[in-house]
Amino acid sequence: MGIIRKTQSVAVLLKEFENKPNAISAIELIKRLSSKINKTTVYRVLDKLEDDGVLHSFLDNSGIKWYAKCNGCSKTGHIDMHPHFQCLSCGKVDCLSVEVKIPPIPNRKIEVSQVLIQGRCESCNV
Repeated sequence: MGIIRKTQSVAVLLKEFENKPNAISAIELIKRLSSKINKTTVYRVLDKLEDDGVLHSFLDNSGIKWYAKCNGCSKTGHIDMHPHFQCLSCGKVDCLSVEVKIPPIPNRKIEVSQVLIQGRCESCNV
């Protein structure tokens, strides 16, 4: 299911990702947008944006879903595969522009892989 038209809700949600390299949790998006969009609409729009290849998502170790802008993805496939880094001190999550090779597994076809690296970010590692 793709986005048929760019509604006000879509525009408001996409504005949160403009020029920002960090991922944003669904929980944080709901808090930020609570005065403009209801919780159900936030989840529905996030799902549509992910289906269209505009955003990608991943789970942290607590099971919380995070979203970030895709680079080069489309409705037909997500090609922007990269690891994510979560700071254990401040909670910030970044998309990392490094390649992680997933080795082939005999008798298996890997379609999706999520790599979450945790540690201390540049601000907290002082």
